[in-house]
Amino acid sequence: MSEKVCVGAIAGAFGVRGEVRLKSFTAVPEDIANYAPLETEDGARSFTVKITRQIKNGLAARLSGIATKEDADALRGTQLFVPRDRLPSLPDDEFYHADLIGLTVTDTGGAPLGKVLAVHNNGADDLLELSAPGQKQTVLLPFTKAIVPTVDLAQGRIVADPPEGLFS
Repeated sequence: MSEKVCVGAIAGAFGVRGEVRLKSFTAVPEDIANYAPLETEDGARSFTVKITRQIKNGLAARLSGIATKEDADALRGTQLFVPRDRLPSLPDDEFYHADLIGLTVTDTGGAPLGKVLAVHNNGADDLLELSAPGQKQTVLLPFTKAIVPTVDLAQGRIVADPPEGLFS
């Protein structure tokens, strides 16, 4: 498990007074401010966050040390991280996406299906993007209790019962 978890990203400037467009990856988008200070992946910069309003596809926010549109634009694409210990504990059947990436996926008989490359949310359910052995394209596996009955973070593995034909 990673020591830092990505909780958001800066999508660019919002307006001309140094506000940023902020994409939040937290369950309740506004909660991203509660985890501040947020830092860049390398830890070189750290920001306090003040959410100013909701906007289309995200939030408008003020970050400490960002005073101009040019400062905000320079941060476009910057991912924001927090140390894992600042995040709340999750119930047994919930997982941080960062913890699932890299896990080995097998079927219920133990045959390898691939490794988790990413976790996508399509609005209804999450999808695990897998790199499957012998396949050129990735496979999207629905991340539901019926299809993924076992996630064992300690062993670094997921057991799945994929729908018929998904891996052919």
